[in-house]
Order: sequence, then structure tokens, then C-alpha cells
Amino acid sequence: MTKLLPLSSNSFLLGLSSEDLEEFARREGEQAFRGRQIHEWIYQRGAKDLDSITVLPKKWRDSLQKKGIKIGRLDEIERIVAQDSTLKLLMGTVDGEIIETVGIPTDKRLTVCVSSQIGCPMGCRFCATGKGGLSRSLDVNEIVDQVISVRETMNRRPTHVVFMGMGEPLLNIHNVLDSIECLTKDIGIGQRKITVSTVGIPDTLPDLAKLAQERLGRVKFTLAVSLHAPNQDLRKSIIPSASAYPITLLLKDCKRYVELTGRRVSFEYILLGGLNDKDIHAEQLANLVRGFQSHVNLIAYNPITEEDFKRPSQSRLNSFRELLENKGVAVSVRASRGRDKDAACGQLRRQQIDKMNIN
Repeated sequence: MTKLLPLSSNSFLLGLSSEDLEEFARREGEQAFRGRQIHEWIYQRGAKDLDSITVLPKKWRDSLQKKGIKIGRLDEIERIVAQDSTLKLLMGTVDGEIIETVGIPTDKRLTVCVSSQIGCPMGCRFCATGKGGLSRSLDVNEIVDQVISVRETMNRRPTHVVFMGMGEPLLNIHNVLDSIECLTKDIGIGQRKITVSTVGIPDTLPDLAKLAQERLGRVKFTLAVSLHAPNQDLRKSIIPSASAYPITLLLKDCKRYVELTGRRVSFEYILLGGLNDKDIHAEQLANLVRGFQSHVNLIAYNPITEEDFKRPSQSRLNSFRELLENKGVAVSVRASRGRDKDAACGQLRRQQIDKMNIN
């Protein structure tokens, strides 16, 4: 389905497909190939403004600018590279907000961790992003630009995208799905290499499965559920929103999602030293996730200044993993990256905001 671009102030071309841009060109009285030229310059050449697309007639470029039509790229505010080559980018939006995104390289892949909102309303205690609340959800161009910006900065093609940055993706699901379509169709990142993470929003997972099938065809991206506790009481103590979404109902919806999509669910589990990393917690977690297509991804906690949670020891992390494996649970450990440069999501953005407030 072709998206019609409203000819109003601050209309953005980034996020539109080749077909969309061809139709846009025709509506503007230009030939369709002009739309294909715009597509190439945006997605392949990384054009940041209309003036840089020199193959377009200058008269038309000037006309588009007068109408308030822009490519929709973000402005780089700051970049930080950690000792392990992990890249953190802070980028500014047209309305003065700040977005944080991360590029995580290995020898064989480059993963971009993108934000779906500015801030987050969920208030998870271990997360720096939620401490400042929610400003707004991101538009499609703002999500897609994070991937393009990492590609440009690192001079390397991203292979994977994870919606695990700032925000709760299921509270911005239409723009997230449109972004996935753009990333796959226009940038060339396979849907199987995209992960959407959620802390869990009541009554949304079955709807997500149906909506994604309608929008994308067959659902191939990975759903990652931020579980972080093996029982309701413990989960409520670290994830306030869990009070409205009991863990039993969350797991029921996860199983229904698997039935509808045929895709396994990945459960994210941040290990908080001495709190949720004991043997009994591993046993409870195994009992929760066994019996359907699932996988557990263990993550050692990255400390933030506002909370006293502790990072678990490596031996505790290993023991927790082994207990799950012995119970027949598919499990992996996510390596910590960028720890010398404020690795916890949202920290760099909050530091920048603090600087701006001081100045």
C-alpha cells in the first residue's frame, strides 16, 4: 500500500519506499524516476537534505523546501566509542529532543540498538531511561535514521537491529512495524535479523501477531519479552507495570503469540546480584518457560547511579545458566558491551540533558 505524503510543514521523505516516492514525484508533476532517484540518495548515499540530491532539478528542490518537505535526518549531538568499539550516538530531533542509539560491532556482525520512544513510561527500576519519564514516541524517519547514522559513522553495513533502546516498542507499534518494513525493504536488513523487545503491555501480544502479519506478511522478526523475574511478587518489585499484567497472563499471551506466528519467544532476564539470581529463581524460571518455543537470554546488570542493584559475579551467572540448561531450557548469555562508556540504556542521554539544564 502506497503511503501518501501530506504536503504540510515538516513532512519527511525518510521512511517512504521506492513506490511511495515514485507516487510522490508524480503528484508533484515530475516523472516517476525522480522518486527512484530520491530513494537511492536517501537510503544508499545517505543524503541529509534535499540540496545534496543534485540530480534533482533545482527548481523542484526549492519548491519542496518551500512546502516544508524534508528528508528527515537527525542531527548528531555527540558520539562516544568505548574500548570494545561499541558506538553510542546522541542525536537531536527537529523539536529539540534527544535520541540515543548504539552500534555494537563484532567480527561478523554489526547490531544497531534503536530507540522507539524518547524516554519511557514503564518505570522499570533497573533502567536509566525510565527515570525521566516519557516525552513522546518516535516517528518512522527518526527510528530508521538511527540505523543509517550508525552505518555512516562506523562505515559498515548493519546486519542486525534490536528495538531495545529507549522506550516501549509496543506503545508505538504502528511506527515500529512501518520501520521494520522500511529496514527490510529499503535498507536490506532481513526481518529474521530484527528483534522487538517489550516489557509486556496487557492484551497486545496476540494483536501484535495479527497486526504484524497484516503489515509485513509472514512474521519473521524475533519477539523478546523483558521478564527479569520468575514470579509475580519479585517482578512487581522491579517492574511497576507488572502490577497490571500478572506474569501468568503474560506467559499465556506469549504462548498464544507462538501459536499465531510459529516464532519462538525470547525472554530477557537481567541478573541483579543477590535479588533474582539465586538457584530457586533459576528453577522457577525454568518451570515458567518450558513446554513451548522459547529461549532465555541472560544479561548481567549494568549499574545506574539511582539504584543500589548490584552486578552478579561471573560464577553466579555461570551457575544460573547451568541450572537452566540442566532443566532443558535453551539459554544464552549476552556479553556486556561499552561498560566503560555508560553502558546502561539512557545514561548518555540523561547526562546530556543534565548538562543542558546546568548551562
